[in-house]
Amino acid sequence: MKLLETYILRRIFQMFLVALVPVLTIIWTIQVLGRINLVTDTGQSMGSFMLLASYILPTILPVVMPFAFVIGITQTLTAMNNDSELPVIDAAGAGRSIIYRPIIGLAVVLGIFSFSVTNFLEPVSRLGARQMVAAAYADLLSSVIEEKTFRSIEDGLYVQISERHSGRLLKGLFVVDYRDPNFDLIYYAKEGSVDPGGTSLTMRDGEVHRKTPDGRISIIRFDSYAFDLSAMTKSEGGLPLYAGDRPLSFLLNPDPDDPAFKRSPHNFRTELHRRLSDWTYVVTFALVSLVVAGSSRSHRQARVHPMIYALVVAFGLRWLGFSFTNLTERSASYVPAVYAVPVVASAVAIYMLVTNTQIHMPRIFTRSVARLTSLMQRRFSRSAGTDGGAA
Repeated sequence: MKLLETYILRRIFQMFLVALVPVLTIIWTIQVLGRINLVTDTGQSMGSFMLLASYILPTILPVVMPFAFVIGITQTLTAMNNDSELPVIDAAGAGRSIIYRPIIGLAVVLGIFSFSVTNFLEPVSRLGARQMVAAAYADLLSSVIEEKTFRSIEDGLYVQISERHSGRLLKGLFVVDYRDPNFDLIYYAKEGSVDPGGTSLTMRDGEVHRKTPDGRISIIRFDSYAFDLSAMTKSEGGLPLYAGDRPLSFLLNPDPDDPAFKRSPHNFRTELHRRLSDWTYVVTFALVSLVVAGSSRSHRQARVHPMIYALVVAFGLRWLGFSFTNLTERSASYVPAVYAVPVVASAVAIYMLVTNTQIHMPRIFTRSVARLTSLMQRRFSRSAGTDGGAA
């Protein structure tokens, strides 16, 4: 690789990391704080919480990385243009490939990395996180919940116990279940117990109150009632595996007898095409960024920063990609559109690079920016003059 290409590659990669790390940290922190209840509600250690946080990281990295790459490319090329480095390269007779090769090469490497994370690391991380949550909630009722204290097991499900005895025996059970929008359930039982696997709560000698949205209430007494906890712990055959937990090999050739695949085959179709298409946006966004900021331009004229152009186009393409991917749940006819978005956008960008076509904003928009900039400069000058006179 030539010295100039290495220089461009190093600057873009450094700016890519500068953009990636803070954005990734903010999003990661928000996701982690949303699961802080695992520590507060189930009594887990901080080490377990940090392990759960590490499981979340692979799920957000492939989404953030393409946009950080856009920022890295546009910011670096704009700075090089403003420092007259791009005009000097053009004046020296060097081909545009000197700029294109390192960026496209880095985009391919990052795309392969994104593909690997999405298809090999993310499913393992999702499954590991669910196993941690399942293990934490398995012992929640029998050993963690404090006596005479309401605790939230999950959204819409609350439990209180009066006394805890040896052998997983619970006294004075009170359970409130608001998870079903069609009716509310309130259980009361004199005693109960949780099975060793944590999959069910057996209540004895109690009653259940059922209230419908129209205000009707029915009361049923029972001698014994088993309350299913498998949705938040483990099922009879182990932790249930969903489409996002499966490896790529299973998605390419799913078992027709698999219970989860039988229930919702469309989810497996959507997950497959999401994994096969997401990594391509790194390359597509790199080409778009080159179209926007890859040519030398005068920085004296008033214009919007190329980063804004590139990010607007990138967000639009990503939104289209997400939309068509979600539509594949309804019908397989939307599958070609999932791949058409990055392919068509890349083809248009390549054509514009080959023909040296530049993106130009409408004159009315450019003039508005110029007028706004001039107005702000006049007000600033007037304000500075007033401050100087007062001094």
